Amino acid sequence: MPTRQIIALGGGGFSMEPDNPLLDLYILAQSDAPKPRVLFIPTASGDAKDYIERFHAAFENYDCEHAHLSLFFGDDPDIAGVIRRADIVFVGGGNTRNMLTLWREWGVVDALRQVYEEGRVLAGISAGAICWFEQGATDSIPGTISALKCLGWLSGSNCPHYDGEAKRRPACRKMLEAGELIPGYACDDSVALHFKDEVLSDVITSVAAKRAWKLGLAQGKASEEEIIPRFLG
Repeated sequence: MPTRQIIALGGGGFSMEPDNPLLDLYILAQSDAPKPRVLFIPTASGDAKDYIERFHAAFENYDCEHAHLSLFFGDDPDIAGVIRRADIVFVGGGNTRNMLTLWREWGVVDALRQVYEEGRVLAGISAGAICWFEQGATDSIPGTISALKCLGWLSGSNCPHYDGEAKRRPACRKMLEAGELIPGYACDDSVALHFKDEVLSDVITSVAAKRAWKLGLAQGKASEEEIIPRFLG
């Protein structure tokens, strides 16, 4: 049976650390393909042109093939076929709620599930990280951080940008204590969680001194268990 893999970035990678390729290279190394086909799905950003350009500019430096899937401006009607041809799928950041709505409408969820079961690597940052969990702490509703029901392929919740956005940490603690957010994980920018067959296998970072966190609830109070990631440098 192929190993199912999801790599969830709290931040970092080509879009946030263009001069630090460590997380991007880590993702590429998880595919068995000699020259992996990397597919970027930027739905959450509204298929922002500059985001797509930054992806191609970064990955043209690596030994891989690179393409993107646009739901807003795409010209290939076979969306499932585009996804099935990928060895690695990288999902960009943006509005998770909008992204999941469009994915379901266009059949993206079913296609992603198929390649996930076949052992292709799924990865993503921010919206592209939390979407795989039962819940995500998201800013999809302007002006607030709220809990969003996600795909549920990974157990628990996930919050990105834990150190990069001042509102994230207090909002997660408040939601945990209110029963709105189920226990799970949070990641600083530059940190990623690597799951294999739905079990956390590795926690890595492209910047030393960054952290991940196991979020819980103890006697009605939010709790944080520090996870020291493996530095890739």
